[in-house]
Amino acid sequence: MCWLLGLFISLILNLSPSTLTFCGSKIIDHVYCDLIPLLELACSDTFITHLVMYLIGFPIVFIPTTIIVMSYSYIVISVLRIRSSTGRQKAFSTCSSHLTVVSIFYWSIFSVYVVPTKGQNRNINKILSMLYTVLTPIMNPIIYSLRNKDILKAIQETLHKHLIL
Repeated sequence: MCWLLGLFISLILNLSPSTLTFCGSKIIDHVYCDLIPLLELACSDTFITHLVMYLIGFPIVFIPTTIIVMSYSYIVISVLRIRSSTGRQKAFSTCSSHLTVVSIFYWSIFSVYVVPTKGQNRNINKILSMLYTVLTPIMNPIIYSLRNKDILKAIQETLHKHLIL
């Protein structure tokens, strides 16, 4: 179902701008060919395409965000029931790395696709797009590997060795 839904959404989001006419500059002022900068080059009315994009984009962002917030609410409630403070600290420490990556990912996507971009600086959109396309995948293995004590110890030894030399 996920594959079919993803294929259907991709098909709609790729077919809707194909009905537009483009004139003038053929240069997309963005890091990659994204839908919103592409729509800025259109000469025809983009209202329907924007409407389709927001109608499809809202549940794509809202449903997973709601599930994550609900899950973390249950996790926080469960962790607060732990009697020992070290146990609570360990549990919160485990969840914090995932929550950090998810927060950066969803807030940057939300800022790019849900917040209206009229009058917004294009460079801000480029930076936010880089956050969720480049920074989040780079941060993921770094954050999770730093939780591993052996990797953290190896990094500390390497830094210590290079700082002393």
